[in-house]
Amino acid sequence: MIARILLPALTAPALAGIVLAGPAAADALSGPTSRQGVNPIAIGLFLAFVAVTLAITARAARRGTRTASDFYAAGGSLGGVQNGLAIAGDYTSAATFLGVTALVYGSGYDGMIYAVGFLVGFPMILFLIAEPLRNLGRYTFADVVAYRLSEVPVRLVAGLNTLVIVLLYLIAQMVGAGKLIELLFGLPYATAVALVGVLMMLYVAFGGMRATTWVQIIKAVLLLFGTALMAGLILARFGFSPEALFARAVALHPKSQAIMAPGGLVRDPVSALSLGVALIFGTAGLPHILMRFFTVADARQARLSVLVATGFITVFYTLLFVLGFGAIALVLGEPAFTDAAGRLIGGPNMVALHLADRLGGAPLLGFISAVAFATILAVVSGLAIAGASAASHDLYARVLRRGRAGEAEEVRVSKGATVVISLCAMALGLAFENQNIAFLVGLVFAIAASANFPVLVLSVSWPGLTTRGAVAGSLAGLVCALGLMILGPGIWSAVLGLGAAPFAYDNPALFSVPLAFLTAITVSRLDRSPAAAAARAAFRAQHVAAQTGSDRPHPVAAH
Repeated sequence: MIARILLPALTAPALAGIVLAGPAAADALSGPTSRQGVNPIAIGLFLAFVAVTLAITARAARRGTRTASDFYAAGGSLGGVQNGLAIAGDYTSAATFLGVTALVYGSGYDGMIYAVGFLVGFPMILFLIAEPLRNLGRYTFADVVAYRLSEVPVRLVAGLNTLVIVLLYLIAQMVGAGKLIELLFGLPYATAVALVGVLMMLYVAFGGMRATTWVQIIKAVLLLFGTALMAGLILARFGFSPEALFARAVALHPKSQAIMAPGGLVRDPVSALSLGVALIFGTAGLPHILMRFFTVADARQARLSVLVATGFITVFYTLLFVLGFGAIALVLGEPAFTDAAGRLIGGPNMVALHLADRLGGAPLLGFISAVAFATILAVVSGLAIAGASAASHDLYARVLRRGRAGEAEEVRVSKGATVVISLCAMALGLAFENQNIAFLVGLVFAIAASANFPVLVLSVSWPGLTTRGAVAGSLAGLVCALGLMILGPGIWSAVLGLGAAPFAYDNPALFSVPLAFLTAITVSRLDRSPAAAAARAAFRAQHVAAQTGSDRPHPVAAH
């Protein structure tokens, strides 16, 4: 059965879709797998995608990536529609496609809590962040926070947060991509990881943001097309009647009517609230998403970017709802997709690929598998350039060199940082090949929500924020998120095997995000230093610039 070939491949990145559901959900990833050959359609499509994107990278390199503006922000030349599609491509990962479909397949209606959480973060960006971010920033979100604060401590903390988020996120993506290439070509896992790392290195180091953007746009179009095609084929089998689809799913699912009601996945209010806080505020604190607002010419295009991305993601997640119930109706209980013990081959998170096989056989399975890999490449490229920009612009140029580094020097450091980040990602991918890495992906949203979002919002909306408050708040959020995650059942019990967890919840965001806000506000109010007074006095000018961009000599000029 061809469906058995590639189903184990993306288990690792699919973990992101279920990470906040707890150890029980992570355990569901286990399951027998088998391999009976390769899918030539998937291989052909994969090679075509790589060839096209490398050609784009070569063209972007010829257009030039020598200036910081070109490398970090594509020269500020992208339109709102282009950038919106790139944001969607950067955000909708293979983990989303596989993980959310699996959650709906297992829990029905309640599985959409993740989709709603991921989506609600974008209106937050639109109304609170997009315009000030574009008007005040240059290349990273630390530009905004440091606008009226002492930039060395602020950039140091923000840069380190970014690198932590990028590396944690890259682990899952590298493991999943490596497994997929291993199975497609029969290569050793180490060779497969090296291939993915080299491609990521080439996209970013030679093509910069312009090449990365087009990789993400192509991937976004392919992913939406594949998802829409599968949803259309599902509805066609039920006379394009969602009611008939849901009725069939209810009749087949062991939970019956329970799959049409909330409460099947997140059962207590604290877990539900903490999950929502992590998904919503974490989205608005992801550095690789935030830096995309510097690739457009002005705040109007930034707002348009968010609108386009939100529309795309809304359609995508709505279709995932159809895919999840379609998997219940068409895959659940089918002997071709289960092992001798009656378990789904590859675990629940592979149900989207089973569904593709059921709907279109080898051709559709090959296409969806290739799209999943394209998705991973687009996401790792976005992460790599975010990490490189933090290392070169924030840490090297602004902290170590104190603004004395020239643009050419900064770009060279950024390209070197890309190589280092790629090598680190390869090493971590090898180290975590056989580990349960779900908690690492969960940390991404928890850290982004706790360490980045509070300080970013306060810096553009509260006159009282000081440098000491921003640094203290960011560090408090980071330490609390990391500490509570380690003390929670996802790591303490499931990974470390230390028995009952001291902290009862898998996601700490409900506790770490308020702590970050409270710490930043309290420390700022207690700060009586001359620097604090200067920061408060500068807020009015910053506010005018944030709303109008009036004091910016050029939309992508260096500090």
